[in-house]
Amino acid sequence: MVCALQLAAKAAVLASLITTSFAGAVEKRQSAVTGWAYYGCQTEGTNARALALKATAYDTMTLQSCATDCAAYTYFGTEYGRECYCGNSFSAGSVVAPLADCSFPCAGNSAQKCGAGNRLSVYKKGTGTPPASSTTKPATTTPPTQPTQPAGPGPQKAGLPSGWVYSGCIQDNINAKENANIQIPTFPYKVWDTATNDAPSCIARCQQFGYNAAGLEYSSQCFCGDIENIAVASWPTTSTNPQDPQSFTRVAAPIKYAESECNAVCSGNKNYWCGSGNKLTYYTWTTSPTKFSFPAGNAAGRYSLLIGGVTVPLITSQAITGKVTFVEKYGTGAPNGTGAYELDLSQVGNSANAWRQMTGFKTDVFCSAGLTLPDKAGRQILVGGWAGQSNYGVRLYWPDGSAGVKGTHQWVEDPNNLQLLVARWYPSAMIMANGSILVVGGEIGQNADAQPNLEILPRTGGGTVYLDFLQRTHPFNLYPFIMVVPSGIFILYYNEARILDEKTFATKKILPNLPGAVNNPNGGRTYQLQGSMVALPQYAPFTDPMGVLACGGSTEGGGYAIDNCVSAYPEAANPVWTVERMPSRRVMPNMAGLPDGTYVMVGGGQHGVAGFGLGGAPNYNAVMYDPKKPVHQRMSVMANTTVARLYHSEALVLLDGRVLVTGSDPTGDFNSPPTNWPEEYRVEVFSPPYLLSGLARPTFSITNKDWKYGAAVTFTVTSGSTANLKVSLLGSVSSTHGNSMGQRTLFPAVTCSGTTCTVTVPPNAHVCPPTWYMMFVLDGPTPSVGQFVRIGGDPGALGNWPKLPGFDLPGV
Repeated sequence: MVCALQLAAKAAVLASLITTSFAGAVEKRQSAVTGWAYYGCQTEGTNARALALKATAYDTMTLQSCATDCAAYTYFGTEYGRECYCGNSFSAGSVVAPLADCSFPCAGNSAQKCGAGNRLSVYKKGTGTPPASSTTKPATTTPPTQPTQPAGPGPQKAGLPSGWVYSGCIQDNINAKENANIQIPTFPYKVWDTATNDAPSCIARCQQFGYNAAGLEYSSQCFCGDIENIAVASWPTTSTNPQDPQSFTRVAAPIKYAESECNAVCSGNKNYWCGSGNKLTYYTWTTSPTKFSFPAGNAAGRYSLLIGGVTVPLITSQAITGKVTFVEKYGTGAPNGTGAYELDLSQVGNSANAWRQMTGFKTDVFCSAGLTLPDKAGRQILVGGWAGQSNYGVRLYWPDGSAGVKGTHQWVEDPNNLQLLVARWYPSAMIMANGSILVVGGEIGQNADAQPNLEILPRTGGGTVYLDFLQRTHPFNLYPFIMVVPSGIFILYYNEARILDEKTFATKKILPNLPGAVNNPNGGRTYQLQGSMVALPQYAPFTDPMGVLACGGSTEGGGYAIDNCVSAYPEAANPVWTVERMPSRRVMPNMAGLPDGTYVMVGGGQHGVAGFGLGGAPNYNAVMYDPKKPVHQRMSVMANTTVARLYHSEALVLLDGRVLVTGSDPTGDFNSPPTNWPEEYRVEVFSPPYLLSGLARPTFSITNKDWKYGAAVTFTVTSGSTANLKVSLLGSVSSTHGNSMGQRTLFPAVTCSGTTCTVTVPPNAHVCPPTWYMMFVLDGPTPSVGQFVRIGGDPGALGNWPKLPGFDLPGV
């Protein structure tokens, strides 16, 4: 029999392993701070900061520096290793947590501990008595039905990770109503089948990924899920046929048995039981921090049909004219298609006026990359494609026309004289801080070898730069997520991420691998395991490190769609990935950054991977992610659509604040047989709650729309209050395959005198890369209609490129 002291020690070690940010070992003794007494480890409040009167954050954080920041207050608390919060009392919902939970090393002194995810290391001014449960040992929860561990073999009830309790013996593997040949597990994720299985390790794995139930079976098996799965099965279809069931339900609820029925000894600890045949010994997490919101009515937003479409787009982007460009497969797309269309949003009541069919493509843009250029005209560019000569394609469009007035410009391409250096299918593109165009990765052709390198446009005489990590992680690194950060170029590919030097492209920093799925640590986030990634909001004075958020994705082999998001601050001294559960599985999602600093996730499937006929079980609801809320409480389940948006679907925010939702090309079969999800022509919009609140939208006028870094630019508020006024800047986006190329969200400093306001332009190209941005004025939560402004000019002189016949140039 393992003694109680050994169990407590094991629980303390496990507590250091199960934080959702994968922190290091737990400190056994808290550091002294002169003039302050250690108070304990405390949770954040309910929808509020526990200590809410002052906040600071920086990469040199220590307990002493936070104490200095909070000298005027009764309490200070450190969180995430680099954040400091001050207050005189705790907000509602903040409760004592085990000391073991506060395990992050302080960014400025790794010998000290500065909280963790949703946990604060708290100190009180002077001397005082800490809360009773803030001891140096993690608290253990005693099961309500049996307060002591039995003397002989039985289910483990003591020495469990904090907050977890033994909950009984329950049936597993029940037949599905829809198909008697399918058995549905009670808890959906089989994590392992090992010779070292026991309750604490199984619980630790489930808690890492945010599940509140853990089950053990057949001595050696561990399963993760949620308490709710006992009543509601979670088992999506593996079929891509819409006539098949899209999810399975049980013929009956799982039966609960006497605990003696789950009597197979654990493979990793013979003193305890770990289920038996089709029976689970299970445990539940009574203090799980994961809380989803379920707003109703207008607070949930609204999907609506915008217009009947004329194309199934692969790439969408709003031009600086306000019109939206739609790009489809050319030559392999719909019959009689030209590959390109433009939608005038002011004319959606009249389809003939709203749509303009465009020409100019010479090669197929199928799975290319797109950007808005920082030149004066805001030209759009597409690079790469399928197949043969299309893989080298470079195509440009100079937007023209205006609301109600059709443009006359077309796409321009000269495949004989303007090409990429190498073939690229599924590449990514980015505007660099110096204004050049960076093109990264892809394949040399359809389902062919990797193209593990990068190149720069316009050409400067150099060739490609080899990236060994793209060779090693092929084929799950296509359409990598790339963005400018102050220290260089951040790239996320498959389940890895790093920062590259912007001049040599050598690796400057390698981040820890991204956590994947609970049942597969190798789950990925880029095509063909496709999730979505965005840059988190940046706030003036832009001294905090940038954050990134990657959501959804899938796993190789089984195609289990991932049901979590991970976030990190890549330039932090010791970046960690924080795991947050999503309300449901999602592969092939799209995310759009909204003017208020929130993000909406739409579309995708609940099983499979990206590709023709490879993903199904559509996910119909939108999810709102609010980074201002506490970790694990940031997601809200929003309104549903009835339109399946699977492979080749897109989402982007419009100047009017709505989100344009388009596409779905799940099989490539334009005949849309009934056994396939259809090729989707309908164009929808999702209206966020800020457009349905009934509050008046502010309006503004601005003359200067060409901004220099650090400049002060004035604008006039023509309606609405300036009391709580904010300005947000959203980078111009090209949306495809869950990748919002050009995405950025910035909140610059702004001051007002009367109705005249001054915005301070972000300071440099590493904070705010040169390109076109949508400027919004917000009165509280309500945004104005946006206007395009250019920031940073055209430092790469793209306006003078390419100097070839047929290409009109806007100049510099």
